[in-house]
Amino acid sequence: MNQEESSASTARRSCVRDWDFSSSDVFSGLQIDPDTLVKKLDLDSRSIISSRTGVEEKIILSKKEKMKLRKERWLQKIESVKLAKQKQKAEAKRKATPVVGDMQPLMEALPELFDLTTGGRNEKPPKSHVKAKAEPTDFCLMKPAQKRRLLEEEMARFHEVITNPKYKANPLMAISEHLSKRLRQEEEGTPL
Repeated sequence: MNQEESSASTARRSCVRDWDFSSSDVFSGLQIDPDTLVKKLDLDSRSIISSRTGVEEKIILSKKEKMKLRKERWLQKIESVKLAKQKQKAEAKRKATPVVGDMQPLMEALPELFDLTTGGRNEKPPKSHVKAKAEPTDFCLMKPAQKRRLLEEEMARFHEVITNPKYKANPLMAISEHLSKRLRQEEEGTPL
């Protein structure tokens, strides 16, 4: 074990020598002026805390005022969370909604094909897409003025049919031709 003790003691001596070397006066010949070591910071590079401490006096608030301020900050936090949730909900709703439905605003905004092909030469004012309310076809649901107008039209049509020479010659043949013509028009979807 003598060898082990001797190797440990030599290691200690080398550490002591290293320590002596590091503690030696390395900067002994160097002359440093203490004024050059001092650096003054401009106002922008100071931290917020250090700039506040020397410049302003601390405002003393009463307990009620502190509670009011705390409550206002809490309410602002709650409001901001609510707004964030509403925005998130609206965005999810927009993403979930397929692009179908009321295409009328889009149709009104896009130009007509005729306008594009003619280059807008014969410009016409845009048609208003206001649809008139459909009149009821059931006689019981009609207003008195509508009933009177319908009856007058039917009476005029009846007088035309009676005075028509085809009807006078063969009434059944005229009625069957009229009905077949009417059925064809309804199948094609053309107005009467």
